[in-house]
Amino acid sequence: MSAHNSRASHGHDDHAHGGHDANEPHSTFSGYMTGFLLSIILTAIPFWLVMAKVISDRPTAVMVLGAFAVIQILVHMFYFLHMNGKVEGGWTLLSTIFTVVFVAIAIAGTLWVMFHMNTNMMPSHTDMPAMEQAAPAAAPKTGL
Repeated sequence: MSAHNSRASHGHDDHAHGGHDANEPHSTFSGYMTGFLLSIILTAIPFWLVMAKVISDRPTAVMVLGAFAVIQILVHMFYFLHMNGKVEGGWTLLSTIFTVVFVAIAIAGTLWVMFHMNTNMMPSHTDMPAMEQAAPAAAPKTGL
C-alpha cells in the first residue's frame, strides 16, 4: 500500500500537506469585483468632495477624507488580502493590528518630540529684535 493510501485510510486530512482548509481564503471573481467596485466608490466620493468643495471646514474635511481612507484600507485588507480572524488562526490579523498600533505610536511620538523641540529650541518672534540688537555690539572691532 502506498503512503498516500495509508494516510487517507487512517482518516488524516491534507491540511498539513498543502490541502485546502475551511479556514483558508477562497478567492472568487465576485469577491474581487465587490472589492474593486467598493474601491472605486471609496475613491470617487472623496475626490468629488474635494473637487466640488463640498466641505469648507478644513479639519472636518481632513476627518472625513481620513475616514474614507481607513474604510478603503479595510476593504483592501478584506477583499484582496483576505485578512480576517479565521485565516491562519487569526495570527495574520493580530500581527497586522500590532503593526498598525506600533506605527501609530512611532508616528505620534515622533510628532510629539518634533513639536516640543520646535517649541523649546527655536527663539520666539518676540526675542528676535533683542538678538539682532545685541549681535553688532558683541562683534569684535578691527583696527582697519
